[in-house]
Amino acid sequence: METEHVEQAQKIEMDELLKLMVDSGASDLHLKVASPPVIRIDGALTRLEGWPGLSAEDVEAAFSQISTQDQRVAFLKELELDFAYSVPQIGRFRVNALRQRGTLGLAFRLVPFSMPTIDELGLPQILKDIILKPRGLILVTGPTGSGKSTTLAAMLNHLNENESRSVVTIEDPIEFLHMDKECIIVQRDLGDDTRSFATALTYALRHDIDVVVVGELRDLATISTALRAAETGHLVIGTLHTNDAPQSIDRIVDIFPPEQQRQVRLQLSHVIEAVISQVLLRRADGGRVAAFETMIANSVIRRLIREDKAHEIHPHMEMGMLEGMHTMDQSIAKMVRNNLVTRDEAMIRCDNPAKLNSLINLRNEMAIS
Repeated sequence: METEHVEQAQKIEMDELLKLMVDSGASDLHLKVASPPVIRIDGALTRLEGWPGLSAEDVEAAFSQISTQDQRVAFLKELELDFAYSVPQIGRFRVNALRQRGTLGLAFRLVPFSMPTIDELGLPQILKDIILKPRGLILVTGPTGSGKSTTLAAMLNHLNENESRSVVTIEDPIEFLHMDKECIIVQRDLGDDTRSFATALTYALRHDIDVVVVGELRDLATISTALRAAETGHLVIGTLHTNDAPQSIDRIVDIFPPEQQRQVRLQLSHVIEAVISQVLLRRADGGRVAAFETMIANSVIRRLIREDKAHEIHPHMEMGMLEGMHTMDQSIAKMVRNNLVTRDEAMIRCDNPAKLNSLINLRNEMAIS
């Protein structure tokens, strides 16, 4: 039985498996010891039929097919690795390698070759105005797998088509490949092109740039440098793993020592331009759809940040629809009213179920009257 498994495993070709993933309409592929390959379609995990459980040798062989010698050396040193892998005519993939229970695990995320646009993705139209800001800080936030990278790519593509700017991106790894249109875009890969987000950001400011995109604002050094860059007249765009605008503001401030936080709130209140948060929900008719929260920094928002009153931002956003603002619960409630998502799915994804119910019912009552 073991011999049969090895013979089957030796026939596995990663490019063919990735093509099967793409043809199945999957967004992700997981390879893990003792499990057959698993794909994610519309948020649900599915084991590939007819495949045996993978051995440690199977996963190691798959890793060898898609990685370079330098990448394998880096993985042996760090036991973690993010990198990109492309298959011509099939797709580009973001790959994460890790160790689990002493064996190797691989996860693949599909990154389309085609550059997404704001209109094609159905993103809020105000993002077209936000990305053309001359300076300041823009945050794109949401949980892992919510589509932040795709939203960021669409925004950068809009900038590339409408403004002449010098842009540097710092990514881990590079996902969407931007060609120069109106902008000059330099894309740097963490690991291959630079050692850290903070160092790359510091040196980017000496590269005659107008815009810098930071793949993840993950530590004190990176966030501090990003704030400084926004303060000195650059447009800085970064991502955070936070769920909404108030949480994003608090995350930025809380990473600093207590004695610096008052000054950071003042600094952040001056440079913040917008926070765009997103989450993916299952559509009622199949597939997935993104819900968005959009905070635009006006005078009231800036005052609330300065005064350490981030918890009061949401009530102000609810009244700021004319400025393009709305909360996540307002966005999800609208989806329920338009029958895009079920009420059950909405309740799982919303911040405040009671508030969501009132938003849905209030609008329904208005429609009846």
